Amino acid sequence: MKRIVAKKTLIEFWKRYSNSEQYLKTWYSTAKSSNWRTPTGVKKTYANASIIGDNRVVFNIKGNDYRLIVKFNYERQWAFIRFIGTHAEYDKINAESI
Repeated sequence: MKRIVAKKTLIEFWKRYSNSEQYLKTWYSTAKSSNWRTPTGVKKTYANASIIGDNRVVFNIKGNDYRLIVKFNYERQWAFIRFIGTHAEYDKINAESI
């Protein structure tokens, strides 16, 4: 991905949940160096990711303790961080519209 929008969101999250820091840094590094063109490409890297509507993908972070929702623009190679939270916080949102 050429651009990942809202890394600050990840940083703020791992400051609150320090046990997520290395996992989120690894996700960021992997995403930044990837050239995903389709949701299938994302699944090849992250088999446990869930593909949902509107070019959104849900990633399980730290063994599914946390959930990360990213909206992709595959053509422009942009990734927009839409949500990061605990599993309980994730259960309270609509992942397809956040």
